[in-house]
Amino acid sequence: MNQVITPNILKKMNRFKEIYKNISSPIVIIGTLFFVFGFITWLSAVLVPYLKIACELSNFQSYLVAFSFYIAYFFISVPSGWFLEYTGYKKGMTAGLLIMALGSLVFVPAALSRTYGLFLTGLFIQGAGMALLQTASNPYVTIIGPIESAAKRISIMGICNGIAGVLAPAILGFITLKGADDIVRKITTMTVEQKSLELDALASRVIIPYILIMVSLLLLAVFLYFSNLPDIDAEEENAMADEGVLNKTSIFRFPHLLLGVFTIFLYTGVEVIAGNTIISYGVFLKIPIATAKFFSSFTIFAMLVGYVVGIIAIPKYIKQNQALIISSILGVIFAFLALLTNGFLSVMFIAFLGLANSLMWPSIWPLAITELGRFTKIGSSMMVMAISGAAVLPLLYGRIADISTPKTAYWIVIPIYLFVMFYAIYGHKVRVK
Repeated sequence: MNQVITPNILKKMNRFKEIYKNISSPIVIIGTLFFVFGFITWLSAVLVPYLKIACELSNFQSYLVAFSFYIAYFFISVPSGWFLEYTGYKKGMTAGLLIMALGSLVFVPAALSRTYGLFLTGLFIQGAGMALLQTASNPYVTIIGPIESAAKRISIMGICNGIAGVLAPAILGFITLKGADDIVRKITTMTVEQKSLELDALASRVIIPYILIMVSLLLLAVFLYFSNLPDIDAEEENAMADEGVLNKTSIFRFPHLLLGVFTIFLYTGVEVIAGNTIISYGVFLKIPIATAKFFSSFTIFAMLVGYVVGIIAIPKYIKQNQALIISSILGVIFAFLALLTNGFLSVMFIAFLGLANSLMWPSIWPLAITELGRFTKIGSSMMVMAISGAAVLPLLYGRIADISTPKTAYWIVIPIYLFVMFYAIYGHKVRVK
């Protein structure tokens, strides 16, 4: 017997359709993806000190966590551009989520065997999926509106990313680093067998969190695949370009892009240094792990503040390149203050680098890929490839920290901020006919 659709039922159905339409709108979907970026990416802030204890690593070895995750961007980003040409944005982003889910699954055997190489393999696979997602989503959020307000849209995405970034290390830190100070003290007096059992138990703490992450990524992939997210075709990308751009035959005819790629390489390195080293820096300054494990969340909270400023100020009060100039100046100031102070105050100035860094990505990205036309996808893939700076520079920081001190190693961020300032003032304007 057929059920009669009453006006009340029809009203509820229409309401459900309206809710679905809202949650499946492009800006909401991309915002959700940026939340995923932040959650997965900033877990490394806790994984560095956690795996340093569980796998008995040096500073240099522990920063291979960031290296393994971000070096995937170098190898995967350009092939991602080609892959997106074949699949389009939506299917490409779905594939990226599935690859990240696979990388999360690898953490299970890595934890069970306490094998550092397997942890790094899982991180590389996650980074590969993230590279594909970033290659698709960043140009997407830039293209779907006026280029002069792109930094505002990216700042909104940055808030989604930053909220996840605050939550992720706090949640994982609570699970994995609980009682870490006691563990570090106890293992110095244990036999080899006792130490092995204690560290095996510590390593197993990541199993349930990463299984939950894997399941969440799979569910999000299914939702994205069946969503109404529209693709952007080459004609829409070319509409952004003038006639001179359309006549160009090579991506290397865009010097403002190439300088932007190098700027992103440097910037992502300093962003990860600010977020991933702050816990270990706090421990170096004799601050207990129980307190220091929350420091990376301070850095990301400072970034959130900067994103809110960007949403309010760009482009109504300041232009994208002006925001970049201000950000680089703040970076230099905060870095010097961190080097000139001690204790908790010095740690807070490292956290304030998050404020300086917050508007760099939203500003550099649109300045670099503007006017690329049909080269937008390959240009974007090069920009994402440059995120590998987050693999190289933290490793360099770790090496300097081992040779000298974690505090002395922060000197490397100052010339980076100065180059960002150069790009903001001059580099983004460079063109060839």
